[in-house]
Amino acid sequence: MNNKVLRAGVRTPLNRNIAAFIPITDKKGIINMDFMTLILLALALSTDAFAVSVTNGMCNDKVTKKHAFLTATTFGFFQALMPVLGFFLGKTFSEVVSRYQHWIALFLLGAIGVNMLTDTYKEWKNKELVCTNRNIFSAKNLILQGIATSIDALAAGVGIAVMNINILSAALLIGMITFFLCVIGVYIGKKFGSLLELRAKLIGGIVLILLGVKIFVENQFL
Repeated sequence: MNNKVLRAGVRTPLNRNIAAFIPITDKKGIINMDFMTLILLALALSTDAFAVSVTNGMCNDKVTKKHAFLTATTFGFFQALMPVLGFFLGKTFSEVVSRYQHWIALFLLGAIGVNMLTDTYKEWKNKELVCTNRNIFSAKNLILQGIATSIDALAAGVGIAVMNINILSAALLIGMITFFLCVIGVYIGKKFGSLLELRAKLIGGIVLILLGVKIFVENQFL
């Protein structure tokens, strides 16, 4: 494990104390995010892509391994790419960002979470509009879906820029988790339909809001 990873907030053993799971600031006031919190962030960001994967599986009569692989690869790629773009965007305005880092984390993660909850409500109210694209697994449709579901990750990347995190490692983790969840999501959609899709987005939105509040409280009051 190199110094960059150690500086990213990975502390062992994990059961040493509760602080191993709490984002803290270093001597320069930069937010550190531990590995477990980063996994929660990755899981929450991937719920949008997971939900769309469930929908894709639900809306296609014949789901193949190729469909699942293409969906997962496309979504995983954009979910990994967008945080990197957001990270460098945040670094461009690093002086302003560093001054209000915990506020930015609260606002961005909270806004993403609220947006997920709003989308979940709209989809629940308009279930008949879910399956409108017959060619659901076309390259064009998957790319559009991949970009649409990763906009939240772009905003999260701006938030990550205020934290002491190795962005490449974080992006790789987000992409991998998204890939595996989307493979599962396509097949789950075929079996169980839209019920799990809406619940996944609901949980993801709540988790992102709670992460934003957690980071803000730990760095503002403790």
